[in-house]
Order: sequence, then structure tokens, then C-alpha cells
Amino acid sequence: MGALPKRKVSKIRRDRKRAHYLRVKTEQMVPCPQCHSLRLAYHVCPNCGTYKGVEVIEVEESAAE
Repeated sequence: MGALPKRKVSKIRRDRKRAHYLRVKTEQMVPCPQCHSLRLAYHVCPNCGTYKGVEVIEVEESAAE
């Protein structure tokens, strides 16, 4: 026989623990102030390589463009 709880967990205690389950959100996408493409908030823009108006990484232009 496996481990068993000593007391019944009340509905309030159970639901309070589950209160944050639905609040988990997907990553927030915001427009880049330089190139206006969508990027993750608080991340370097993969399109132009800038963060807070400063070029952080050099992004190579693709041959298709």
C-alpha cells in the first residue's frame, strides 16, 4: 500500500493551489522600435539585431533579399 494523506485536502485549499494554473501565458510579442517587426519582449530583435536602440549583434542580410 502506498503513501496516503493523513487528512482530506479541502476544496478551498486545493483550488487555491490551482489558482495560478490558468495564468501561465505565452511569451509576449512586441513591435521592434527600429524595424517594426514582432520580437519577444526584453530580447534582442532577430531581424535588425538591436536592443533599446543600440545595435547589439550584427545580422547578415540573406541572399534572397
